[in-house]
Formats: sequence, C-alpha cells, structure tokens
Amino acid sequence: MISKNRLKELAAYRQQKRCDEEAVFVVEGPKMAAEAMASGFGIRVVCATADYAMPAIDGECYEVSQAELERLSLMKSPNRVWMLVERPVAGGRWPVVSGQDAVTLVLDRIQDPGNLGTMLRTADWFGIRRVVCSRDTVGCYNPKVVQASMGAVFRTQVEYVDLPNWLNESGMPVYGASLQGQPFAKQGRPVGAAALVIGNESAGISLDVMQCVSHPVLIPNIGGTAESLNASVAAGILMGWMCL
Repeated sequence: MISKNRLKELAAYRQQKRCDEEAVFVVEGPKMAAEAMASGFGIRVVCATADYAMPAIDGECYEVSQAELERLSLMKSPNRVWMLVERPVAGGRWPVVSGQDAVTLVLDRIQDPGNLGTMLRTADWFGIRRVVCSRDTVGCYNPKVVQASMGAVFRTQVEYVDLPNWLNESGMPVYGASLQGQPFAKQGRPVGAAALVIGNESAGISLDVMQCVSHPVLIPNIGGTAESLNASVAAGILMGWMCL
C-alpha cells in the first residue's frame, strides 16, 4: 500500500519541470512498462493495481487503487501501471554511432510531441539509432512523446545540440526536406553516413540550418491538391528512401 504523503509526492511528477530537475520520466501502461523493464534503464518507482504482476526491481513498488492511479496519471484512462524511470546519463549508455550505413535523423524545432514520438518510432523501425535535435525541439521525455514512441525512446539516442555547429562539424552529407529541393527519387541514395534534416511543422528548416544542407530533397506533390505533408509523414518517407 502507499501512504497519502508518498502518493502526493509522486503526483508531483505530473509536472514536466519536476521530471526534468531529477532526470526522470513517467511511463504508463503495461506495454510501455514492459519496454522500460527490458531497456536496462533504472526503474525508480512502480505503482500498479492489484491485477498487474508487480516486477522485481530495486526501486520502490506500491500496490494502488484505480483512484490512486488516476491521481498519478496524465492519461484519461490510466491502465494498471505507472512507472518513474531514470533517464540515461549523457554519454554513459549509448554506443558510438558510426559505420558506412549510419543515418542520423536531425530535427529542427519540432514542436508537437506526437510528431516527435512518431518520428522516433519510425526511426526505430528503420534501424536509425541516433536522433539529433535543436535545443528548441520538444523534449523526448515529454509524456506524450514517450507514449507516441511506442518504446522507441528506449532504443534511440536523442541529443539536443546547436544544430548548425553540429552539422558543420559532422563531416556528413546533409539531406534536408525542402520545397525548393530536387525530387528525392531523382537523387542518388546516400552511400555511407549521412544526416536527414526535418524542419518545423509550419516553418520548415530554419535559415541557419538550411545553410548546412548540401542535398535539399523534395517529396513531390503528385496529387496536387493537398497543401502539405505532416512532418512525421515526410520524415517517414525520406527515412525509408535513405535506409531501404
């Protein structure tokens, strides 16, 4: 059982600021809990209803009622388990990404958590293990990003950097989604390490980042009627082209 005071303390992690201060994030639901358990990330706290098989962990474990689970959760219908997970230490967990087939997804000012989570999920599908973001991109441990990633957040290295500096120092060819680019199917697929830049949902790639793009690529509007593509959809098309 959990005390009222401890429940109140844990409910404070509904605030992203509190999670950021302690370098933790919240995971909810059996599927995401299983991903967390398999990831090797540290599990600090588990709160679960009686019908969930409580895992054996070094952290705190509490059986809670559905009403107590609802006090912790940001979801409309919380599902059996809530976890507080420790974020990986920068530079301490992820392997160096290198080799002739390494593709890095680069995200410039992505604001929608659902879009970022979907891009991480798609990157995971295509085996892209490194995602580099501008510092003003939404945080990858935002609860909506974590849920939308469907576990990819546990398998993908996400970094927040000064993008122009990072791109200039990377030494890689840089492909960027642009309405002024050449159709991607008419360009040669990259050989070896390369970066793919996806810009902000409404404004696209910023000017300072665009100056680093060596290969602007266009997804042709074959139908001719839709105004634009969702950023995560565009990212998925170009990731597939670069990786397959």
